[in-house]
Amino acid sequence: MRQKTKLIHGGIPTDPYTGAVNVPIYQVSTYKQEGVGGHKGFEYSRTGNPTRHALEELIKDLEGGERGFAFGSGMAAITAVMMLFNSGDHIVFTDDVYGGTFRVVTKVLNRFGIEATFVDSSNLENVHNAIKDNTKAIYIETPTNPLLKITDIEAAANLAKEKGLLTIVDNTFSTPYWQQPIQHGADIVLHSATKYIGGHSDVVAGLVVTSTESLGEELHFVQNSTGAVLGPQDSYLLIRGIKTLGIRMEEHEVNTNKIVEFLVKHPKVKKVYYPGLESHPNHGIAKKQGSGFGGMVSFDVGSEQNADNILNSTKYFTLAESLGAVESLISVPARMTHASIPEERRNELGITEGLVRISVGLEDADDLIEDLQNALGE
Repeated sequence: MRQKTKLIHGGIPTDPYTGAVNVPIYQVSTYKQEGVGGHKGFEYSRTGNPTRHALEELIKDLEGGERGFAFGSGMAAITAVMMLFNSGDHIVFTDDVYGGTFRVVTKVLNRFGIEATFVDSSNLENVHNAIKDNTKAIYIETPTNPLLKITDIEAAANLAKEKGLLTIVDNTFSTPYWQQPIQHGADIVLHSATKYIGGHSDVVAGLVVTSTESLGEELHFVQNSTGAVLGPQDSYLLIRGIKTLGIRMEEHEVNTNKIVEFLVKHPKVKKVYYPGLESHPNHGIAKKQGSGFGGMVSFDVGSEQNADNILNSTKYFTLAESLGAVESLISVPARMTHASIPEERRNELGITEGLVRISVGLEDADDLIEDLQNALGE
């Protein structure tokens, strides 16, 4: 089954109890048992819910894993995965991760003795040098947020296996439509499903897929114990969003290519970050491990004032947190999504005050280009 067909027919495409062509919203907390332990697969909705289960089976199929899990947010998903580790364990992270990931690792998980080192994983030598005796995993975000760095998943996974480590990949920007990290050796794949998978700015959710049943059992124990599950209505919305993921991702990329071509030529744009550019340092790796480059672009206009001028002038790019929706969004990571990262650290990474990030939507590309042209000026 090809990926676009799998978006519609993967998982549990119809309701097994009624034959409904959409799995309905099972708005229920508990389930009748014929005797102690004599249930029909569901006993309490924190442990399992039919609507959530249908979503979990679908994302499992799309990523090519063994178990899928749906959480109340992307950060809940990341936190649950981190709870697979113990006090004293060390994890090597991509340096240019989402600000919320950096925050939970350095401000919350560190309280429980989980250690972290952040390196530029697009150069695998940095990862190798960061591995210590107590390292248990390599955590990759590729493409990264917001500088669109690319890490070679297969090479990182091979290194991890050589050292007896897990490989965890945040696949939010690419989605399983463009990239399936488990096929390249990853053990765990996670998503902020709030973004492209939902696609309509109407749900907050996180998804995780494990490559093995045993890892799935461990994660299910964490999820059931801590309770950060996704509700049935939000699960239904994600299933609905996934059905159009393929055509949306393709159209996002068509629009993005046109906008990138415009930005590269504009004299007021100092630098454009997009893995689809042949000038991108890891363009070849992005092309090898994915079938598309996505709809996220960052570009530097040199100063905070220039960035603010753009934010104040656009009418089709909405100033907002988040990304991956049908409407185009614009932000300044240094003061929004990555504000939780210390300024000194942001400057080291290149997340400057003049860096603008856009999530290209499904509007007419010419309208979006004209909007940016007006905001940038001549």
